[in-house]
Amino acid sequence: MSAVVADPRAALLRRRTAWTAAALLALLLAVVLSLAVGSRQLAPSEVLGALLHGGSGDAAQVVRDLRLPRTLIGLMVGAALALAGTVLQGLTRNPIADPGILGISQGAAAGVVLAIAFAGVHTLVGYVWFAFAGAGLAAVAVYAIASRGRGGASPVKLALAGAAVNALLVSVIHSVLTTDAATLDEFRFWNVGSIANRDPEVAARILPFLLVGAVLVVASARGLDALALGDDVARGLGRNIAAVRIVGGLGATVLTGAGVAAAGPIAFVGLAVPHIARALLGTDHRWLLPMAALLGPVMLLLSDVVGRIVFPPSEVPAGVTTALLGVPFLVALVRRKAVAV
Repeated sequence: MSAVVADPRAALLRRRTAWTAAALLALLLAVVLSLAVGSRQLAPSEVLGALLHGGSGDAAQVVRDLRLPRTLIGLMVGAALALAGTVLQGLTRNPIADPGILGISQGAAAGVVLAIAFAGVHTLVGYVWFAFAGAGLAAVAVYAIASRGRGGASPVKLALAGAAVNALLVSVIHSVLTTDAATLDEFRFWNVGSIANRDPEVAARILPFLLVGAVLVVASARGLDALALGDDVARGLGRNIAAVRIVGGLGATVLTGAGVAAAGPIAFVGLAVPHIARALLGTDHRWLLPMAALLGPVMLLLSDVVGRIVFPPSEVPAGVTTALLGVPFLVALVRRKAVAV
């Protein structure tokens, strides 16, 4: 009786499907916890009642007016930063790349600082446009610098140009903040990174950008797989390297700009989530990108929930919590003998 040989592709598909389903369940759990946990604990039945049946009680108002906008922002920002980190790691073939590597996050921060200091903008809704513009200009500057000279915008040149632009933007930000105490006082609340007290209008404003960015990065998925084999091999496979980098980089810029504009700089989501997704699913970006879009919100929402309960009734901003949780991950990443990108 001959042994039946298992199809490795079918086994891989089953594993990927199972992990994707598990990520969906984890996301559902994170959403429920985000809506139910806080200074006032609510039962899941109260959360569902407020969402499905309305009502005017205290629980319904807490869920609809405070926690639902916060959860929506967490979903959108977590997905945006995770997708951007996945694409940037693929484009630069750099395992420690995240949305800050090309100066995008600092560009958004510079836009907010200049808006506060010189344009008289003092609301989160107003910050969105300036942060997004700053992120876009920073990304354009990095690509313009890296693309000059022989070899075009190679991964090494992109990283070096990003480091240079990042340093310049930090200098600009500090120059303004050290000479304007009022701007410093206002900027520090945004710069810490948080999804608390966000107006629903912020979510409405960044949603179109998130959708456009997601479409762009998904469109670059096959090109990212080819780039992982090296530029020469990618060209041999018929891929337009410049087009892949432009489309993927533009998508990552749009996603990062929108995410940072809405919540401020959130550390480690864009760094950690792509590695977790690769460990679960492998290196195929057609699976990696959807998984990152699921795991990013899980990480951000759970970090936000932890920040609500560690020092009650005060809260630790999500940007601080993700950094605290991300440090052990980064140490473990450094200690590994090999890191896949």
